Amino acid sequence: MKISDTDILLVPGYGQTLPGHWLLRWRDKMSTARVVKQAELHRPSKKEWLETLVKAVDAAERPVVLVAHSLGCILVAHGAHALKDKIAGAYLVAPSDWDREGLVAEFDGGDFKPIPEHPLPFPAHLVASRDDPYCDYARAEHFAKVWGTTFQDAGAAGHINLESGHGPWPEGMMSFAHFMKKLG
Repeated sequence: MKISDTDILLVPGYGQTLPGHWLLRWRDKMSTARVVKQAELHRPSKKEWLETLVKAVDAAERPVVLVAHSLGCILVAHGAHALKDKIAGAYLVAPSDWDREGLVAEFDGGDFKPIPEHPLPFPAHLVASRDDPYCDYARAEHFAKVWGTTFQDAGAAGHINLESGHGPWPEGMMSFAHFMKKLG
């Protein structure tokens, strides 16, 4: 599947996505990509975030490919069955484990807990780091298994964000291009 034949919806996670983050760089590189902008970034509500995502998907004119990071991955898992008819695939990067107590001091995971453990109804690929402070590697492997995704070991890559040195993240773009090719 060609990127130009899809609407790429970039689904950020908890907190502000800072300039230079690979997600924003991808938005700038792909003409059909846009960020799903949530109103509340530090006290997210699953209901509100899902409504925003559904509206973005409904506004798409082409098949949708979701690219999610961190809490965005968990949002995709929560909304997968409501979104399935327009989703061609999902590329999930560094899911955060909100079932883990004390993940972020300012937010306890709210209604994003428990994290769904059912197969996603569309093709998906999950990229995880061996030293992600927000999700143990074994837990990310578990998500991939229960969600029915393919799985990619990103090595010791932290949370795959600016803080871990992943601004441009060319390896991620290559992996995403390979995922898109598989979508056919």
